[in-house]
Amino acid sequence: MTTEPHPTVAHLTPADYEAIARELDAIRDEITADLGERDAAYIHKVIRWQRALEVTGRALLMASSLPPAWIAGTATLSVAKILENMEIGHNVMHGQWDWMRDPKIHSTTWEWDNVSPAEQWKHSHNFVHHTFTNVIGKDNDVGYGILRVTPEQPWHPVYLAQPLYNALLAMFFEYGVAVHDLELDKVRTGKADPEVTKEKLRAIGKKIRRQWGKDYLAFPLLSGPQFLTTLGADFTANIIRNVWAHSVIFCGHFPGDVEVFEVGEEQLDGETRGEWYVRQLLGSANISGGSLFHLMTGNLSHQIEHHLFPDLPSNRYAEIAPRIRELCEKYRLPYHTGPFGRQIGSTWKKIARYAFPGPKRVPVPPRAPLAGRRPVAA
Repeated sequence: MTTEPHPTVAHLTPADYEAIARELDAIRDEITADLGERDAAYIHKVIRWQRALEVTGRALLMASSLPPAWIAGTATLSVAKILENMEIGHNVMHGQWDWMRDPKIHSTTWEWDNVSPAEQWKHSHNFVHHTFTNVIGKDNDVGYGILRVTPEQPWHPVYLAQPLYNALLAMFFEYGVAVHDLELDKVRTGKADPEVTKEKLRAIGKKIRRQWGKDYLAFPLLSGPQFLTTLGADFTANIIRNVWAHSVIFCGHFPGDVEVFEVGEEQLDGETRGEWYVRQLLGSANISGGSLFHLMTGNLSHQIEHHLFPDLPSNRYAEIAPRIRELCEKYRLPYHTGPFGRQIGSTWKKIARYAFPGPKRVPVPPRAPLAGRRPVAA
């Protein structure tokens, strides 16, 4: 059965969209004007802790043949890799810390501990995803090109196995991210420029060789007779980091109450700032938790705030979240949030459900500005 689970946006007038844009722009301007020493101290502290954890994990793995050292070293290295990818790498490459004018923590210079080349990620994520969030046919993050996560996507028998290959995607998520900017659907249909694809593949191959050389050759060799156990520990730490990143990101985009959009080119071209803001609100979900949990998610547990303000420092999202929620209540808009268990359960339930045909969609009358919006199937 298909139902409308949230309040509709039909009640919003053009004046409402303009007011929403003004209020959200005011929040952005206020935070931007207040950035300063405490924010710089925050990111420097996180980087120091991340590097200390990585050094500690690597040191423990020098004795990786001993089970306690292997467990402790693997766990510590896993936390270090999560921090580097989520709270540091992802956010630095978004330009959240460019205002500091520090060349060591700048979106143009940072290369993260991941097989995905930074430049390709910044195009597929910063530009494509954050511009066309949840727009079918424009945002490649809707199902990551291999998953059916909404009834708007045509069903094909290949989706029957998607719970299995979603599990594989979680384990090797960095490789899925690495090929994301290739736009494999265009490669398959011959719409991609072969030379551009080859150049991107060369860059991916170079980055993979660099990462493998570090994690699967250099550090295992440094551990001497513990080569194989250190190799296993590095592999395990990467899997843990990948599964965690996949879980957090999917919880921010695919829980059952998050919407997708069927929007034409003309509507996108004419989309106002207020309409873009509302699309971010409807197409995002938060995960509730404490400060340590938020840190370990890279503050992507505040996915709504991140989609609204992707280049504001992540340490400010918790501060502005109550104000965003109040704005949603004021304009009768949904503010999707819930504990991690509920969000991840809802996401996997959706992936399992849409592995099969259906459900049928109930047409809704067109309405501006989100004329292509469809209700989410229960």
